[in-house]
Amino acid sequence: CGRAIRPCARSFEIHRSSRPRLAISPDPSGMNQATDQPKPSSTKGFIHRFVVGTFAVAVAVKLVPSIEYTSWEQLLIASAVLGLLNAFVRPLLVIGCLPLLILTLGLFLVVINAGLLMLTAELVEGFEVPGFWPAVWGALIISLVTLILNKLTGEGDSTFTVHRQLQSRNPREPRRFDDDD
Repeated sequence: CGRAIRPCARSFEIHRSSRPRLAISPDPSGMNQATDQPKPSSTKGFIHRFVVGTFAVAVAVKLVPSIEYTSWEQLLIASAVLGLLNAFVRPLLVIGCLPLLILTLGLFLVVINAGLLMLTAELVEGFEVPGFWPAVWGALIISLVTLILNKLTGEGDSTFTVHRQLQSRNPREPRRFDDDD
């Protein structure tokens, strides 16, 4: 863990940023005020989301044996349809299911994502999701792959933080976090 004197354990946290994705008034400087980095163009962002989404769907197809596609064209179409459903239908479902989301502490989002994956399979011929549980596993895999790829490429609002937790020699002392991360 980087320290020879004290052993430490690692803890992982995943956060969603509360920053809005679209600015109400565009910044003429072309810089992102929160990170002081150039803002990505909308075309670049769209292509990035499409490539990451397509790769995530392909990984889900490989890992969940019952999800199938007939050709790469159908996979690309399914990825585009899923992206459109996530952009336009998912926000309405989230607002409509808000009490259920609060009651389940957000876990109902997995059901919403699985339903959108099943709806994608209904709309795209040649892309098959045979039931609810394969859709749940596929939705979980797509979400995780998208999260990881967005973090690795530096795009998106998701953050993945690693904290080192120092363990004291005395078991009665409370654990504390190292602030140099």
